[in-house]
Amino acid sequence: MNQQIRNSPEMRRIEPRLDPEGLFDMRYRAFLETVSHLRVRLHRYCARMTGSALDGEDIMQEALFEAYRKIGLLDDTQALRPWLFRIAHNRCIDFIRTRRTRLKAEAGYASDEIVLPVEPAGPGAGRAIERLVVHLPPKERACVLLKDVFDHSLEEIAGLVGSTSGGVKSALNRGRAKLAALPAQPVAVPAHDPELERLLGRYVELFNARDWDGVRALTSADARLRVSDCYNGLLSDSPYFVEYDRGEPWRMRPDTIEGEAVLVVDRLHGEVWRPAYFVRIHADGGIINRIADYYACPWILEMVAADG
Repeated sequence: MNQQIRNSPEMRRIEPRLDPEGLFDMRYRAFLETVSHLRVRLHRYCARMTGSALDGEDIMQEALFEAYRKIGLLDDTQALRPWLFRIAHNRCIDFIRTRRTRLKAEAGYASDEIVLPVEPAGPGAGRAIERLVVHLPPKERACVLLKDVFDHSLEEIAGLVGSTSGGVKSALNRGRAKLAALPAQPVAVPAHDPELERLLGRYVELFNARDWDGVRALTSADARLRVSDCYNGLLSDSPYFVEYDRGEPWRMRPDTIEGEAVLVVDRLHGEVWRPAYFVRIHADGGIINRIADYYACPWILEMVAADG
């Protein structure tokens, strides 16, 4: 391994020895500090690739943990950014390929027919472009995002998506033309699930009453919990509810983002309640089997607010 990276204080502190189950230890936290300048960009990329700010966060967390476990393979500190983007990109592609509903939605735009080049709309158009790229096939989606939003070079993009500069140019031309031809997109209407709605309402009621035994009764014995940067494992093995008994005043309420029912945790600032982060609940047969708590991920809230 490159001596510079081997001997740097950051890399000595983050030598991977962490079990992926349970509490994330200080070495993982140190790694996150090392890549902190990339995290918002990585999340933005994953969120736009998947079409979901929450799915994007989940994938980014998985990509960062994969990179953490493989940090010993990195020979050049200058290669950190493209290396992390490549890991995140590959995980996004895997996610897209396993989502039949997304593949079905993309089918109408998956043609490889020859089209004339369309230049990006110029500075300031990035937000509009990145919200629409979900309608493109994965390769075109990635190329348009990386070039027109993140300003990567053709050579960098080719390395990330496993193509050539010529292939990237072709994908860019196709993607830009398809974006220019897209009709106005309707506002997503949240799917109504009365059973989930009742379950989330009861969860919020018990959570706000600090009735932790009541909350546990809504979950399965093997329910999973993921708290970004903190914990990934069984809910029963976690200090989750203890942590909510500490700290500043908070309240929980149901809401929807991107057409999905979620819970919002508000924190009290003076006399004003302000949204702080989201909690995502998954259930099967009326029983909660998975909780994802996006504590300390302000970029999700910022993205949702910007899109609103």
